[in-house]
This record gives sequence, C-alpha cells and structure tokens, in this order.
Amino acid sequence: MEKKYYAPSELIINEDGSCFHLHLKPEFLADKVILVGDPARVNTVAAHFDSIEHEVSSREFHTITGTYKGKRITAQSHGIGCDNIDIVMNELDTLANIDYTTRTEKDEHRTLTCVRIGTCGGLQPFTPVGTFIASVKSIGFDGLLNFYAGRNNVCDLEMEKAFTEHMSWNPIKGAPYVAVADQELINQVAADDMVKGYTVACGGFYGPQGRELRAAVGDPEQNQKIEAFEYDGMKICNFEMESSALAGLAALLGHRAMTCCMVIANRWAKEMNTGYKNTIDTLIQKVLDRI
Repeated sequence: MEKKYYAPSELIINEDGSCFHLHLKPEFLADKVILVGDPARVNTVAAHFDSIEHEVSSREFHTITGTYKGKRITAQSHGIGCDNIDIVMNELDTLANIDYTTRTEKDEHRTLTCVRIGTCGGLQPFTPVGTFIASVKSIGFDGLLNFYAGRNNVCDLEMEKAFTEHMSWNPIKGAPYVAVADQELINQVAADDMVKGYTVACGGFYGPQGRELRAAVGDPEQNQKIEAFEYDGMKICNFEMESSALAGLAALLGHRAMTCCMVIANRWAKEMNTGYKNTIDTLIQKVLDRI
C-alpha cells in the first residue's frame, strides 16, 4: 500500500528542519517527555538533569532535552489550554512517527511516554491545598477531541452519558468528552502517595470554572453539581485546563500519557496558595524518579 504523503500545508516544517511551532528537530526528542504549562518551569525541571544536550524556545513553547539518572528526557512547555495541547501532541507525534525527509509515516511506530505536571483547583474536602492529584479520567469541556475521528474508541462513553445527565448539560456548550489516561502509567507515577480521581479540563479559567467576576456565569450551580458527581466509586477531584486533550490525543496517536497536578486552590474551602512555585518542585522530583 502506498504511504500517505503529508503536504507542506499540513505538515509544516521550518527551513531548519524543525516542526512549525515547537522549533524542535526529530533527533532532539526523547521517548520520555515531561510536559509543563509555564515555559519557565522547563528550567525548573531541567535543573535536575545531569546533562543537557539541546534547548530551544519559540513563543510559549520551551524545550530542553537532557539526561536524568541515565534516562533521556525532554522537558516541554505547552502554555495554557487544550488548544495548545493540540499543537504540542500533534507535533511531538510527527517528530516521532513521520519521516521529515519523505513526508511519509515511518515503518515502525515510536511510542512516547508523556507526563504533564501542572497546577489545579481542588474540588473536594479531601483535596486541600498541596495535594497531588493524578487524573485517571478527564472530562473535557473544550470539545477538542470531538473534532477527531475515533474519539469514541478512546473515551468512556458511559461516563459521558452519566455526567451529562447528572449536570442537565446544556448542549449549547458543546459535548463534553471523557478521556482515559494510561492506567499502567498512572500506577507507575502516582504510586500510593497521590490522590487518584477524575478531573474536569475547562475551556477557560473564569466562567468555565464557575468563577464569577463582572460577567455572570450561565449555571450558578455548576460547581456544586460537579462536586457531587460520582461514577464507579470515584469523584471529580479537580479543575485544570489540559488533561483531557493530552489523554485523548495520546490514545488516538498510540502514546502513553497522564496528568498529575498540585492543588494550589481549593474551591470547596475557598483557599489559595499563590506561593506554589516554591513547592511544586517536590512533584517534579517524584515524576522524574518514576517516569
């Protein structure tokens, strides 16, 4: 069978042979990838590396590849939101699985292991500020995965149905999807010292997360309903903005992925830690040791 050719308008390669947004070349991508939102946090991750072989920055995308205790790791920032995860996961996959010279898929699939380290808002009394949460399944409010064929094959459709019924979901918001993280990776990284639960990945920081400033939210009861939802003995533990797209796209593309976050605000208790940047390094160290 003739291989699919990826045209220049679809697979955009820069003049130096790097992918369009990340400006990363195939040879500088490790099999293990640590994803973080803040470009500056890439430096925090890389500060633990024993050696650094490559660094590049473009817009909110900052990459450092190096070694940690004998493991080759790429630390990659993605900025904020599921739309940025769409860029990062697709471009990382092209670096791994498309020959940039011929613009065709490689003969052998290369699987990436991706762990996102982020911050989040806790939604339960058992997720106070400082808690580490591993997202077993993520409910995407952003709609991103709905644009891809095969989304039903990598989503928990029964949980989607239960959630939309529980929420009396207004279809004007678009259809939420439930993406499933790699279970083996969850067990490996979360171990027995992270809370395992469900996550809502929101399409914004304010209204979509029930924060009301001068613009009123459409459903004032949204957060209370989310906090009360339970499925298969688990509750929704936190809000963040990227985990659903990461888990869903990784599954579609044949990669292993998960998200673990540190709670910096507890919406239930109305607590906030603005000095979290001084403490998230503990979570980074755990992930580096376990990935």
